[in-house]
Amino acid sequence: MKRLAILSTHPIQYNAPLFRLIAADPDIELKVFYSKVTEEVRFDKDFGQEVTWDIPLTEGYAHESFAASESAGLQALIAGIKGFGPNAVLVFGWNFAGHFAVMKHFKGSVPVWFRGDSTLIDPLPFWKRIARKLWLRYVYRHVDKAFYVGQANYRYYRWCGLQESQLVFAPHAVDNEFFMKDDEERQKRTLEIRAELGIPKEAFVFLFVGKLEAKKQPVELAQAFMEAQFQGNKSAHLIFVGSGQLDHELRATTKDAQNIHLVGFKNQSEMPIWYRVADMLCLPSKGPGETWGLAVNEAMACGCSAIVSDRVGCGEDLILATEFGTIVPFDQPSTWGRSMADLIESSAPKARIVEHIQHFRVDAFCNAIQGQFR
Repeated sequence: MKRLAILSTHPIQYNAPLFRLIAADPDIELKVFYSKVTEEVRFDKDFGQEVTWDIPLTEGYAHESFAASESAGLQALIAGIKGFGPNAVLVFGWNFAGHFAVMKHFKGSVPVWFRGDSTLIDPLPFWKRIARKLWLRYVYRHVDKAFYVGQANYRYYRWCGLQESQLVFAPHAVDNEFFMKDDEERQKRTLEIRAELGIPKEAFVFLFVGKLEAKKQPVELAQAFMEAQFQGNKSAHLIFVGSGQLDHELRATTKDAQNIHLVGFKNQSEMPIWYRVADMLCLPSKGPGETWGLAVNEAMACGCSAIVSDRVGCGEDLILATEFGTIVPFDQPSTWGRSMADLIESSAPKARIVEHIQHFRVDAFCNAIQGQFR
């Protein structure tokens, strides 16, 4: 049996299904080491509230937490990993307290594997780009294998100096089955929500999901929607699911718009229903840091197509050269409304969208890990 130590910051809803899947493999003994303790992550400053997810994040796998931002905590973390005796250490992200220190400590004695989703999409001044490249080439010299999530992430790793032989494809994914199950029951609740919001059954619904923050451009999206010229028989509505710093500004901007609905933060167990309320997800982020956009995976698992900006990392893999949405320029909100209007008339069948996202599955990452132990 092989022992795998995973280093991550804290329990994250996207990672829990993967960790449970690995732990269920009879040939792998897994232990997850968290570099932050609960007190460090309880309050989400971007959502502006404490966030307690209503799905299990730490069940089904062994784990332990450390305060790696403190010297004693970091030493305890390294000692804990060493005591576990892993055959490989898989690090999620290097730019967190303690993570790079762990990579440096184990490099050369235990294979160091890496998972991150960084890209080169966000531009930098020439001097910063050179400095970044030099630093990252040093960082990634401490990595033996990297699991890349998509094409933009692959190019980033190559730019950072990793060789083709060091890269393993493990697509960014969510628990598709969680979002796809109980479809009939969830569809009934969808109709109830539409009725509660005053949205006709046949209306076309756009959806924004996420933190209401400047980089995601929710206010610009609302303005583009209000300026759009929708034609044909279908009415159009826009729903915002989320909270954050721009909540008051967004409400002020949309106060007279009867077809825009701000419903606040919704927990994870509710999201499969809200995605079904909609027909198309909108993620017009300008970045920086929209390295993938897992909300797009979630939405597609529920049958939604998507509009994303050209600063969203998943666009190339999930949207480009498909009929499941479109990519819009992040800095031209005046064009978004036209794209939204056009897509009402050309939206793909939900069944085909669900089939498409099945190529991006959590078990693909699990299989990639298993392959490295063979």
